[in-house]
Amino acid sequence: MDSKQTLEYFDSRRDAIIGLIREIVDIESPSNDAVRSREVVNWVERQMRATGVDVEMTRTSVEDGDHLVIRVFAGDVETQAQRQTMLLGHTDTVHPVGTAEQNPTRIEGDKFYGCGIFDMKANIVLMLEALRYFAVTETRPARPITIVLSCDEEVGSHTGRELVEREAANAEHCLVFEPSAEGRVKTGRKGTGWYTLKAHGIPAHAGLEPEKGANSIVEIARQIERINELGNTSIGTTVNVCTIKGGTTSNVIPEHTECEIDVRFSSMAEAERVDTAMRSLKSIDERVTLELLGGINRPPMERTAEVVALFEKARNLAASFDYELGETQVGGASDGNFVAALGVPVLDGLGIAGAGAHTLDEHILVGDIATRATLIVGLVNAS
Repeated sequence: MDSKQTLEYFDSRRDAIIGLIREIVDIESPSNDAVRSREVVNWVERQMRATGVDVEMTRTSVEDGDHLVIRVFAGDVETQAQRQTMLLGHTDTVHPVGTAEQNPTRIEGDKFYGCGIFDMKANIVLMLEALRYFAVTETRPARPITIVLSCDEEVGSHTGRELVEREAANAEHCLVFEPSAEGRVKTGRKGTGWYTLKAHGIPAHAGLEPEKGANSIVEIARQIERINELGNTSIGTTVNVCTIKGGTTSNVIPEHTECEIDVRFSSMAEAERVDTAMRSLKSIDERVTLELLGGINRPPMERTAEVVALFEKARNLAASFDYELGETQVGGASDGNFVAALGVPVLDGLGIAGAGAHTLDEHILVGDIATRATLIVGLVNAS
């Protein structure tokens, strides 16, 4: 099939695809919920087997659920010696169980609503449909395919990172099925750092003998001024204190206070600069002890020449069936950052267009389903 025939094929599959999306979205699977994580992985396994292609699936159980690796066409004589095309996604969502009552799975006009539908359960169905396409057309992709679905991406990939990096070691390139506003492909992402700064002071009665206390809230407030100075927005570095908590009660000099800090950066040099500065913070009140937890979580996904070349290939493929493909760089990170740090070209944000990630307005656009699926098949075939 050429690209326009492929688009017609996916148009004919639209109702079936919508049905599958509805099924997976209705399986609530918030991060850190092992039982529900395994339930959604069970569903993915069943649907993968139903595509009609031979698949090898490996589950890795961790405390918070199951990671899933799927290998397809790995044994083909034509492709077995080649490096793989890596498809990357995650099964966890940010929405607590029960949120579906506030944002039920439904279609209103061209908008298909549901908790986690945009980020990124509908896009797991895109992966399924790409494999089904090869079975129906009795064709093979240019390279073997490895799909990695982690279960803790939304909370930092603390157990998923090792798996992602291991599979990326044999990847020619990586296609990340995270969503993107207005359907624009992400060719760059900032890296992230997460920190918690704790201040341990000395409690005392606030009325009788406050001078005997060392105020942890005051210390944190002073440190926040220092922390805010570490950002440099002109080169994309942001440092933001996002939460603060502390104190015991209204008449006690507070002994414990802590704040959480979000750091975003476009280069590892900036990451290391901020990290060094954070670890160099000293108490202004010497009676208060500071404790720093956390660090750099994800490296940046930089827009390299190889990434640009991969995007141009995608844009040309899209143009062949009159689909205009935009490009963007964003501040949010994904598991694609880990892959990019290994030198593997990454295209991110390949999921179905929509909006409202992590909110009760989360939705995808029904009209983008077939075009996005056609783009994915074209990319896998052209690699």
